Amino acid sequence: MTNKRRVILITDGDDYAKKAVQSVAKEYGGRCISQSGGNPSHLKGYEIVKLIKKAPYDPVFVMFDDSGFLGEGAGEMAMKYVANHKEIEVLGVIAVASKTRDAEWTRVDVCIDNEGNLTSKGVDKFGVPEMETGRINGDTVYCLDQLDVPLIVGIGDIGKMSKKDHFDKGAPITKKAVEVILERSGYNAER
Repeated sequence: MTNKRRVILITDGDDYAKKAVQSVAKEYGGRCISQSGGNPSHLKGYEIVKLIKKAPYDPVFVMFDDSGFLGEGAGEMAMKYVANHKEIEVLGVIAVASKTRDAEWTRVDVCIDNEGNLTSKGVDKFGVPEMETGRINGDTVYCLDQLDVPLIVGIGDIGKMSKKDHFDKGAPITKKAVEVILERSGYNAER
């Protein structure tokens, strides 16, 4: 049994994302660090770790957002700090696609389209599969390839995707991404 806190990292933090993540975290008995939201993220990595350690239950959902800043922005610096912290175990990352083109992209292990189907193809911000296999474009994904994480799941713009992932509907695409991470990490089996 590990004493590390189990977390899921999410590369989006706007209001729609926050409401979707809060909804899904509640459903899974986990906790969303709502203060980690923002567009862009305003908390530093060490501040987020303190909040994660105070959360009463795992998994802990943490949001990071660079608000379209090219290169390594505040959200990515905080994400690297959290992901590399010795008291944190990253179960997986939900990498959110955006309209950023040819600027920032990351490899992904699997994507979920806006119908909830798993695909090896990347998806755009609307959750529509693209031609590229195993990669998505996004604005807070620049550092993901540098992190030692077990699984990266790509999805469209969280909480949106033409209302297919709206929190009023239970954020089904985000929920599916969390299910994939929890299943593949073995977290569900441990519980």
